Amino acid sequence: MRAEKKLRVLVAKPGLDGHDRGVKVIARGFRDAGHEVVYTGVHQTPEQIVSTAIQEDVDLVGLSCLSGAHLFLFSEVVRQLREQGADDITVIGGGIIPDEDISRLKEAGVREVFLPGTSLDAILKWTEENVRPAGSGQEPVR
Repeated sequence: MRAEKKLRVLVAKPGLDGHDRGVKVIARGFRDAGHEVVYTGVHQTPEQIVSTAIQEDVDLVGLSCLSGAHLFLFSEVVRQLREQGADDITVIGGGIIPDEDISRLKEAGVREVFLPGTSLDAILKWTEENVRPAGSGQEPVR
């Protein structure tokens, strides 16, 4: 039986938002589920996030924003990943995001948006059903 490849997950706080309690919970949740996690800390630029995502060869980028700048910051990360030829990296987002912005984020390429109150189990389940480890030839992690 072949060993199942775990996801490599980058969790980041773009922009000036310094509230990091929730994103740390998410990072620990991914780690506790057996995934490899890279946490970049707060105050990251889209350029820094994209550079780290490519250098670390991640499968998933999880962005958290509570400052209201999510439309620009999340979209910019997706745009720069595409420019760098890394559009196979799945991007998800979370934070204080008005309902009317969710469709705009998805149009920009953010695959899913998780709002406050979403359980960690729901985020992990979505991830396992929708994200494949790069180069594994596997179905999404189950």
